[in-house]
Amino acid sequence: MMETLNKKGIAEIIAEKHDLTKKEAAEIVELVFNTITDTLKEGGKVEITGFGKFEVKTRASRIGINPQTKESIEIPSSKLPGFKASKSLKEEIK
Repeated sequence: MMETLNKKGIAEIIAEKHDLTKKEAAEIVELVFNTITDTLKEGGKVEITGFGKFEVKTRASRIGINPQTKESIEIPSSKLPGFKASKSLKEEIK
């Protein structure tokens, strides 16, 4: 079974396959992730054909219970990053 692949590992694979230095590949990987992050911050979506879609999901505000005091409290709405795998990715990992 393969270990967890991180940004450094992705950069090393790109450097090896495309005759780049590890530093150049790391800069490219960082740029890709920064672009995805910036797009999500601006409320956009990032769709990568054959891989999936990144988007910001809004969790509605709701009423919760403080477990110590048993009082009702309002939990404010929040934004969360989400990822939905494409059909082809789902098929690939079956």
